[in-house]
Amino acid sequence: MLATRSTPTLWKDIAFTSLVSLGSGLLAALILGGLVFLLTATVARAELTSNNDAAAPARFDQLGRGSLLLKLASGGISVDAPVLHTDVVMAVSGMLARVSVRQRFLNPGKQWTEGIYVFPLPEDAAVDRMQLRIGERIIEGEIQEREQAEKTYKRARKEGKKASLLSQQRPNIFTTAVANIGPGEEVQVEIEYQQALRYNQGAFSLRFPLVVAPRYIPGRPLAGEEEVSFGATGWSPNTTKVPDASRITPPVADSSDRPINPVRIQVNLDAGFPLARLESRYHPVHIEQEQDRHRIRLQQGQVPMDRDFELIWVPDQGQAPQAALFSEQWADKDYSLLMLLPPLPEAARSAVSARELVFVIDTSGSMHGASIAQARSALKLALNRLQPDDRFNLIQFNNRTHALFRQAAPASSGNIRRALRYVDSLEAEGGTEMLPALQRALDGEHTEGLLRQVIFLTDGSVGNEKELFALIRQRLGSSRLFTIGIGSAPNSFFMTRAARFGRGSFTYIGTTDEVKEKMGALFGKLESPVFTDIEVVWPSADAADMYPQRIPDLYLGEPVVLAARLRTGVDRLELRGKWNGQPWQQQVDLRGGGASAGVHVFWARRKIAELMDQRSAGVAEEEVRAAVLELALEHRLVSRYTSLVAVDKTPARPVDEALETRPVPTNLPHGWSADRVFGELPQTATSAPLQLLLGMLLLMTGIWFARFARGSGCHG
Repeated sequence: MLATRSTPTLWKDIAFTSLVSLGSGLLAALILGGLVFLLTATVARAELTSNNDAAAPARFDQLGRGSLLLKLASGGISVDAPVLHTDVVMAVSGMLARVSVRQRFLNPGKQWTEGIYVFPLPEDAAVDRMQLRIGERIIEGEIQEREQAEKTYKRARKEGKKASLLSQQRPNIFTTAVANIGPGEEVQVEIEYQQALRYNQGAFSLRFPLVVAPRYIPGRPLAGEEEVSFGATGWSPNTTKVPDASRITPPVADSSDRPINPVRIQVNLDAGFPLARLESRYHPVHIEQEQDRHRIRLQQGQVPMDRDFELIWVPDQGQAPQAALFSEQWADKDYSLLMLLPPLPEAARSAVSARELVFVIDTSGSMHGASIAQARSALKLALNRLQPDDRFNLIQFNNRTHALFRQAAPASSGNIRRALRYVDSLEAEGGTEMLPALQRALDGEHTEGLLRQVIFLTDGSVGNEKELFALIRQRLGSSRLFTIGIGSAPNSFFMTRAARFGRGSFTYIGTTDEVKEKMGALFGKLESPVFTDIEVVWPSADAADMYPQRIPDLYLGEPVVLAARLRTGVDRLELRGKWNGQPWQQQVDLRGGGASAGVHVFWARRKIAELMDQRSAGVAEEEVRAAVLELALEHRLVSRYTSLVAVDKTPARPVDEALETRPVPTNLPHGWSADRVFGELPQTATSAPLQLLLGMLLLMTGIWFARFARGSGCHG
């Protein structure tokens, strides 16, 4: 029989045991919590995801300078990724550019390697050719349905044959996979695409993106994806909101000391008229001129792929085109590309009525540094242009959304001063939760007597574009959405498409020096009347298959650009619309113009883009897929549902030697802060780590109390 303790002794034991249990539990929780934090610092996405339970790259400050951050199927870090060199040649004639991108993959390791490279192209690029070059041999790529192309490539990879596969992940994100690169061997993949130039307010421009910026990936990791799918070499798992996240998040190299992925760029420009100005704003160039033709090359020969290249040229006075027509006959069908400027009625510069302006600014971590400085400057210029009759509000977003005023406030001097102080206080940190900010800005309501304009400043580094497009369609109401791309590598696909759905326009600001000029041009549009209700009237209903089918509203200095497949004998159309509420019309002659190869490709790319947009309007995926697949196979275009694949006939790798898959890392975009993007715990990160720590503390304490309770029961 056990002895019975006295009551005071029993309470002392209880108190002592409780304190020891609590202390031990606290210590254990802190140790485990510390391990969790160390693990989080190594693999958490931090700012780039809204969930702390998703995988992520290692922190930059834990690796030596120049190390490559690679997420492999086996995990861990590798420095044996293929070395990439890129050569870009652009041939520009009239309104079209034909571009060749040659990617040279060098295997620096001692094992046979498969290189997978995620890279950007212009969002309107019509990719129709790919060649695999092995020494003197050239293997032409074949267009196939995407699933079949992947099977063809995998079979060649397994058999030891050299092969390449080109796939589209987004309209502006592509993947090249190259199988069976021998130790010390170089393999080349050449890609060709067609695109139309941009013409706006008297200037032509041509942009070539050079880096896929890290994307913010919202949503929770998808369950049941333990087996890595083909091409899924990104740092992010697939999530409920971005089901292909692993394909659009290439590993990032810390290139502070040694930038990687050098590129050479050459532009052969045949403008067809004398130029008043020709410049590259973000890369110094060397220009050679022969009459109206120019050859433009990078002054440094080659540069790291870390910021977009843009070339701008302005016609000499009196040489600016008012219309341009390019035609092609392909597969017994006639195709036309038409650009024209609507005529300006009298009083074209008359100011619009009072407005309600909502400025939305991205203050997430990817905007740190030069980007947030550009955004602040742009906002200050915009605020200082407000008129007394205007109303306005400021909304900032990162992990959270915050508005300066509960509702749009009068543009009084006091409110403007308050807004300017608010802008000065903006700092970039945290994730890019764009959806709540768009929901707040696009309230779907109409303010009587006010024109509602939403100006959205962001780098657009998000992966859930489809969800955001659907929201814009649903909540736009009578608002107009204008997007301003900020920084060295904005997501131009999201920015241009969001502006189109929002019946606005897209402006790109790459440096602080451009803010005044670009914002001045934008506000010239905002303060001028708009061409609306534009329609094209053909001689008969079946005379043309034209895209875009619905002409967007046009702002001062913006042209109508149409791509059409025509019936034989169609030589005229009529353009109708309203300017500042007054009707106007214009007769357009489709005879003459110049013959140009590739117009059919541009038309097909436009039609595919319009078909893909139907998904956000509720059209079933299978219906869209069938239409796109038929069109892409007919015109040999890479799309979401088709890929180009090239396979060498002769095996190169002995079947008994291993093949390792190595993703090719990318640079961090110029001006971005690695700590802000891949930081350990951003200041505005979710509180999940703290909640986890507290939860473990309570759990350990509970376990100790439970053990004590069981133990004390034996003494009763």
